[in-house]
Amino acid sequence: MKRFFYLMYFWLIVMPVFFVSTILTALIVMAGCLLGGEKFFSFYPGMIWSRLTCLITLCPVKVYGREHLKPEQSYIFVANHQSAFDIFLIYGHIGYPIKWMMKAGLSKIPLVGTACRAAGFIFVDQSSPRAALRSIAEAEHQLKNGASLVVFPEGSRTATGQMSRFHKGAFRMALEQRLPIAPITLNGPFHVLPIGSLNAHPHRIEMVIHPPVPVDEQTLAEYGSLQALTNHTRDIIASALWGEFGVPQKCDQLLHASI
Repeated sequence: MKRFFYLMYFWLIVMPVFFVSTILTALIVMAGCLLGGEKFFSFYPGMIWSRLTCLITLCPVKVYGREHLKPEQSYIFVANHQSAFDIFLIYGHIGYPIKWMMKAGLSKIPLVGTACRAAGFIFVDQSSPRAALRSIAEAEHQLKNGASLVVFPEGSRTATGQMSRFHKGAFRMALEQRLPIAPITLNGPFHVLPIGSLNAHPHRIEMVIHPPVPVDEQTLAEYGSLQALTNHTRDIIASALWGEFGVPQKCDQLLHASI
């Protein structure tokens, strides 16, 4: 019965509010960036939109580890990809200006795609090697301008709740730009909106921001290869994943263990 009432609430209240707020946010971002305020409008309207989405879907949020981030430092944030709801958790609650690397198909969403381009987000085009290189060059341009990027190195959402292997693209960019990798563990979005579902489920969600991993030649020498560094970062993220049946682990202990 609770599920029935929530679905009624979701489709009659949440979705209309989400639809209107998405349009308004996209228009505000486009107008603000067009007028020269990209630094502000590429982040804060989206942050408010994301927090509103988490609030109206009745998903309580817990965040650990913001203290590990230094103001004015650029990072490449890498996170496990549980659900489309990951965007609202990160964008709304990371508390740090970010830009996204996104699948090229998202650029076709009316208004949203245009707003993302205006905000300087990068659409990853894998249609050809030349297009992929162009996407990487655009991302590196944003990093040189002091931006921080969010990347899902799995490339796609999980279908089972388990992490798949990480691609090395984000780590290669970090090495070329001498920027730290900031691992992020996401818990709960898979329970809120699993892949293939249009019906949300209210569930607690959690983000663990681990201590950043410096990336340079010295670090690469310590790990032996870029793949080893990639695997190490994946292990850090996996260390704070909820266990069986979604039981949270002790994040404070895990954060200190990953330093």
